Amino acid sequence: MVTFARFGYRKTSMEEVARAADISRPGLYFLFSSKDSLFRAAVTQALERDLAAVEHVLADTGRPLAERLLAAFDQWAGRYIGPLTRDVAVVIEDNPGLLGEIVVTTPQRFEQLITNAIAVEAKVEAKQAAAGQVAQTMISASTGLKHQAASRDFYLERLEVAIDLLVR
Repeated sequence: MVTFARFGYRKTSMEEVARAADISRPGLYFLFSSKDSLFRAAVTQALERDLAAVEHVLADTGRPLAERLLAAFDQWAGRYIGPLTRDVAVVIEDNPGLLGEIVVTTPQRFEQLITNAIAVEAKVEAKQAAAGQVAQTMISASTGLKHQAASRDFYLERLEVAIDLLVR
């Protein structure tokens, strides 16, 4: 992903990826028939890893909900803020046609994980029904902050305020 982020999808060659992975180009082609399949596999692995980290953080019910939500958003979006890491998110966002349904299903899974965490904590039925709307609002706040943030710390500080307001 770092190689794709550095050069962009179109300018990244299999030779550059092979060099970064410390494998021969024929060895890389043995594993992946094309740059498209390699890119799909790399993005899928990254997104699945992110979702697994989010699930792990949200499952720790010994921590307050607001703290778990902040950590979940950090795993999902915060870690992609900064010069090179921002480019990873951009290369994914710029190539949805190559990625297929994963660009739709993984954000939906993330939203469902956030919604479930909020709903479990909600004591009043009316709050449980609103959990999806709260999750969507948090995701919107995160998306906006991602584009404003020059640093991961700034993103997390501002998102913490939004989460505190939304989980009251």
